[in-house]
Order: sequence, then structure tokens, then C-alpha cells
Amino acid sequence: MTVVHDKEARKVEKHGSCQSCGMPLKKDPKGGGTNADGKRSLSYCSHCYVNGRFVQPDITIEEMRALVVEKLREKGFPRFVARFLASNLHKLERWRSANA
Repeated sequence: MTVVHDKEARKVEKHGSCQSCGMPLKKDPKGGGTNADGKRSLSYCSHCYVNGRFVQPDITIEEMRALVVEKLREKGFPRFVARFLASNLHKLERWRSANA
């Protein structure tokens, strides 16, 4: 039914990036993480979320920030850009609920 498709499309639009690390979901080589039922996650990338669980469940936001900066630097981003992008992690779903 198109209603389900439209609802999923709105969620993808709302979460254009991983709600854990901030990576654009369209850049994920696997198309996103997987939920416990095996379906594609519309909120998390394959680096952060597999089979309905976080790959690194105990990582802190500070550790994630450092990891994101490191990965962006490996991709050639200038340090100031990498730090700026990582500075917004606290706005993502995973970290908002951890700080609530």
C-alpha cells in the first residue's frame, strides 16, 4: 500500500543521515544498518547498527565524536570541517535519548 511507502519515505527524508554517527545514509555501502527482523534500518548505518543492535553499544558520545573526526580525516576532510561535523552528534536520535 502506498501509505506505508510514503511513511517510510518521510522517515528517510527526516533521517537522511545515521542517527548515531551522522554519516549520510546514501553513502552507506550496504544501504543502512539492519533491524532485528533483518529489514533495513531507516535510521542507522551499517557501521553503527546490525541485527537491531548497536555495533558499539557502550561507546560514549565523546568516543563517537573522536571516531567520526578520525574517519572524516581519513577521507580527506580538513580537521576543522571534521570537528565541525562531529560537533553536531548531540542532536542525533541516539545521543538525544542517551542524554534525556
